[in-house]
Amino acid sequence: MSNVKALPLSEPAVGPCCPPLTERPLTAEEAERTAAMFKALGDPVRLRLFSAVASHEGGEACVCDISDVGVSQPTVSHHLKKLKEAGLLSSERRGTWVYYRVEPAVLAAMGALLTRAAAI
Repeated sequence: MSNVKALPLSEPAVGPCCPPLTERPLTAEEAERTAAMFKALGDPVRLRLFSAVASHEGGEACVCDISDVGVSQPTVSHHLKKLKEAGLLSSERRGTWVYYRVEPAVLAAMGALLTRAAAI
């Protein structure tokens, strides 16, 4: 029997932020939070890692399953940390492995941000 405890998922550093761009101008705070999310996705390696987690069965992936993106393991860890800091991923340690999960509320908010506001 294992004595391994699953840690709770860490809270994202950034929460859902903004209304659609066509609804009203962003506040300075909303723009800062939104820019941090898009900046995190602006790196090709981070985008590939984010896509690997998002498309993985069950919506979460072990770092051992997504680390083949053409860079070293420490670089993968660095990029995953940046995605977590931007609030796009959360993580949970299970034994020696870390599992990453896409934050659905943040992803939905980013999608809504780029969606045209409904016609009134």
